[in-house]
Amino acid sequence: MALAMALGAALLAAGCSAIYRNHGYVPEDADLALIEVGKSTREDVGAAVGRPSSSGLLEGSGWYYVGSSWKYYGALPPKEVDRQVVAITFTDKGVVENVERFGLENGQVVPLSRRITTTSIRGVSVIGQLLGSLGRVSASQIVDR
Repeated sequence: MALAMALGAALLAAGCSAIYRNHGYVPEDADLALIEVGKSTREDVGAAVGRPSSSGLLEGSGWYYVGSSWKYYGALPPKEVDRQVVAITFTDKGVVENVERFGLENGQVVPLSRRITTTSIRGVSVIGQLLGSLGRVSASQIVDR
């Protein structure tokens, strides 16, 4: 009887601990440091950090890397706790123009790090769309099938 109660308590405790899963891919700062703004090309970026799963709607506008962290807690639906986007934009000649990392803070898109040659941010609406669905994604969209 004591063994069954101990086993039941252990299973209950394991079921109530939070599990975190990461989805997508966002390059680390050390990998992004290999990219030289104004010198590196698309091929250099692909070799340093890989090709993204999302790119700009217009050819040449940029590459976007999206990653998110989800918290699973018992029988509750999963909750997205973090989302980041790395945006790498290129000139018309395919040379890196900007390398930027964005996140969300209190529902607002905020730049977390920036290495830029120009001050205007192209594709802000794309960044907003990639970050804007935070918390509005259903569990069935992220669970492996």
